[in-house]
Amino acid sequence: MIEKNKWAWVWVPILYFTQGLPYVMVVTVSVIMYKKLGISNADIGLYTSWLYLPWVIKPLWSPFLELIGTKRNWFLIMQMVIAISLLGVGFLLPTNIFFVTTLACFWMAAFASATNDIASDGYYMIGLTQEKQSFFVGLRSTFYKLANVTGQGLLVIMAGFLENHYGDNTKAWSITMIAAGILMLVLTISNLFATPKYESSITIIKEKPKGYLEVFKSFFTKPNMGMALTFILFFRLGESQLVKMASPFLLDSKEVGGLGYSTAEVGTIYGTVGVIMLTIGGILGGILISRDGLKKWFFLMVLSLNIPNAFYAFLAFTKTTSLVAVVTTVVLEQFGYGFAIAGFMVFLIYIAEGMSKTSHYAIATGFMALGMMLPGLISGYMQEWLGYDGFFIWVVLAAIPSLILLKYIKYPPDYGKKAT
Repeated sequence: MIEKNKWAWVWVPILYFTQGLPYVMVVTVSVIMYKKLGISNADIGLYTSWLYLPWVIKPLWSPFLELIGTKRNWFLIMQMVIAISLLGVGFLLPTNIFFVTTLACFWMAAFASATNDIASDGYYMIGLTQEKQSFFVGLRSTFYKLANVTGQGLLVIMAGFLENHYGDNTKAWSITMIAAGILMLVLTISNLFATPKYESSITIIKEKPKGYLEVFKSFFTKPNMGMALTFILFFRLGESQLVKMASPFLLDSKEVGGLGYSTAEVGTIYGTVGVIMLTIGGILGGILISRDGLKKWFFLMVLSLNIPNAFYAFLAFTKTTSLVAVVTTVVLEQFGYGFAIAGFMVFLIYIAEGMSKTSHYAIATGFMALGMMLPGLISGYMQEWLGYDGFFIWVVLAAIPSLILLKYIKYPPDYGKKAT
């Protein structure tokens, strides 16, 4: 029998890096790629936000992952599908109908990625004790976001270099997306060897749902669930819009209110200091929750997610292209995200406690994705209507609901605290 927490320092980082990479490629790198290929902000905001849909509706098929097969087999299969999808984007970009065909590939990657999330998160809760789940949440969030930075940073740097080398944006991004597909394939093989077969050695029948509808009934009838779900929907209201327009803002010319940075410059900023501050924020969040419990730090974590939005507004109003100002903004954004998401994920783990926790966690994260998708759908239109300066002011104001709702959600103050 393989005991819980076995090899966690190895498989947690690899598994969550693999979970984060397809997400950032679908919802963030696609934005930069389409921007460089001449697609308008309105179309980018609309069509790439619809790509969130699989993460929103993934609870509909999450019970089947508990009833059929093992979570380990599910995430390995889905990771292979993602690798094939990213390779498809790379090979289809040089065609005349690249926008439609690459969106189709991104859709396939999105559904596989959402399914991979369900299986990976379920495996995390099976393979670790509750104490270790709270302790490792900072590490898992950090490597998830490191994957985001790898996509938004290193791969974008690569695309920028290739743009300059070939003088052809299409060729540059085709090669970059093929490289992303190969990286995803390597990560899939790594997970094959790194993840223990817990489900073959631990009796988990008692955790399987009794029926499909029972999974949803048992989740929505938990105490105070209505307020908890409202909080989840509004938690990332500002960030969900900022993340769609931050890169276009840095890339757009000064004539239209942007800062005029190059693709390589944007990738370098996110891929250097961004990585460092993200790592510090995520690990620090997990350590503090493990030491003091969630209650003590949650308000500060919500603030840290939203304060950087004001710095983007400052950049837009002053129209400064100062590297120091831009890097400072990205540093605060990355640290704040890492610090805040550590707490948010612990809260999601709490409301998923009990029977069918894999499916319940999927439902909770589905609501989180809905809170990302709906505001993102209008982000491009809001930016074109308000301009970058007005848009970022709106994003700052969007933080208010989550700060108010935080007072009304209920959870044990010491939840996540390491037992002494």
